Amino acid sequence: MSTDNPIRVGAVNYLNTKPLVYQLEEIAPNVRLSFDLPSRLADQLAANELDVALIPSVEYFRNADAYRIISDACIGCRGPVWSVKLFCRVPADQIKTVALDEGSRTSAALVRILLKQKYGIEPQLLPLPIGDDMNQSTADAMLLIGDRAMHTPLSSFAEIWDLGDIWCRWTELPFVFAMWVTRADFDCAGLAQSLNSARDLGQNALQSISEIEAAKVALSVPECLSYLRDNLHFHLGPRELAGLRLFYDYAAELDLAPKGLDWSEYDCETA
Repeated sequence: MSTDNPIRVGAVNYLNTKPLVYQLEEIAPNVRLSFDLPSRLADQLAANELDVALIPSVEYFRNADAYRIISDACIGCRGPVWSVKLFCRVPADQIKTVALDEGSRTSAALVRILLKQKYGIEPQLLPLPIGDDMNQSTADAMLLIGDRAMHTPLSSFAEIWDLGDIWCRWTELPFVFAMWVTRADFDCAGLAQSLNSARDLGQNALQSISEIEAAKVALSVPECLSYLRDNLHFHLGPRELAGLRLFYDYAAELDLAPKGLDWSEYDCETA
């Protein structure tokens, strides 16, 4: 790739993204990589401050006419994800208020879907800023995502939900938290292959990534490696697309995304 016309690429500033951007700037010298919270990346892409971003999947639903998915690299799970949790002070069927991690949009939608579908609950939603401790919130339950969700607080809880585990057991499909998306009118020829190549290199370097990143998120190297290797899934395949479509259906039912998204261009496997 030429270094002319830099492509502004935004990635999530959590451990789960490190394999997706491994050596990306070496593979694609015209990429200018920046990091932020998932929710902020979505806003930056919408504001034309980024050309490509790893955005929450629910944000793609909300802007599907203006966006397109450009890579089969993603952040997903096929079971417990470890880094997306709902900490419940009361039994889940008694939840009336939920504090939502500031960085979250897909997980915020997912927890609302799960509470509605499992218990018929539509809780009052409260903010949980990134700098706040859970003890500063009076909510019945607190949603945490990313690196801070992996460290269980010392407080006792009635229930702790791993949202990846809950979804995958309930639907028998994977869950996709974030995807590489660009605006439909942006020409990023060649970048898709670079993003896929970075993902493939990163998956082959999980040990090295873990040795570099573990201490930064207060994990041991084996814990970090297990998380990246066993809890996360980085390929947007047919079953991931089927899970994504089901998530969309539930989101649209709750008016968390507009109805009528056309899935005909995607190969969604439901079996």
